[in-house]
Amino acid sequence: MGKNNLVVEREKLQFTMSRELNAPIEKVWKAYTDPEAVSKWWGQRNSETIVEEMDVRVGGKWRYIQREKDGTEYAFRGEYTEVEAPTKLTSTFEFEPMPGHISTDHAVFEALPDGHTKMTVTSTFANVEDLDGMIASGMEGGAEESWDQLEEYLTQA
Repeated sequence: MGKNNLVVEREKLQFTMSRELNAPIEKVWKAYTDPEAVSKWWGQRNSETIVEEMDVRVGGKWRYIQREKDGTEYAFRGEYTEVEAPTKLTSTFEFEPMPGHISTDHAVFEALPDGHTKMTVTSTFANVEDLDGMIASGMEGGAEESWDQLEEYLTQA
């Protein structure tokens, strides 16, 4: 399908990415909320994703570790604040090496004709410095790589 459509709204302290996926909404939801599935598509291709914790319920926690080929690890974590299967999932997001810079990711899944799903994720930040820092980190390329792998996973699952 297409690549992510990134829209940055600095005045709202957020950015939004969306993509149409060639899979029904239930299949996309499962790929997004099942720890085994997430470990196959989340993160960069040249690293391994370890889903250490993933309790998809309001108040449940998640923690993923990215392990590079040289053994270097980076961890990410958050807490689920809204879960409405299969249409909405909201959680906090924190990159552990930079504690205290917490954003909120609101994912919306929309069933489209012909068994497709539109996935839209809006990330909201506490301040413009955190927003700009996330964008400067190269997150757009990383998110595109993850979502490319999600598309590949959905065709194989």
